[in-house]
Amino acid sequence: MSEEDLAAIASLIEDEYARSILRHTSERPLSANELMDRCDASKATTYRRIDRLREHDLIESYQEYDPEGHHYEVYAATLEELRVRLVDGEFVGGLDRTRDPADRMTDLLNQLR
Repeated sequence: MSEEDLAAIASLIEDEYARSILRHTSERPLSANELMDRCDASKATTYRRIDRLREHDLIESYQEYDPEGHHYEVYAATLEELRVRLVDGEFVGGLDRTRDPADRMTDLLNQLR
């Protein structure tokens, strides 16, 4: 990860609304309306943070369907771990992201071949 990417992600993590979105979506996928309520943020603030988190692949979105046949977008955190080290005068960062169980199984099967 470049220092520029690391700085952008650190800026996001520093933001209370972005942290709150990550915290809540790590528990279960939530809609933007649910995030507005839980984070006590305006609609504009919530969507700006969602966009920034998506730019860095820290959250993902997908459609959910309700029993009445409507659909809406929900968000889930993909950030599992953020590491920062200082090596020879440079900051080195790394991210671990959660992955869909089906994707992990495919990777495992490919490694066995």
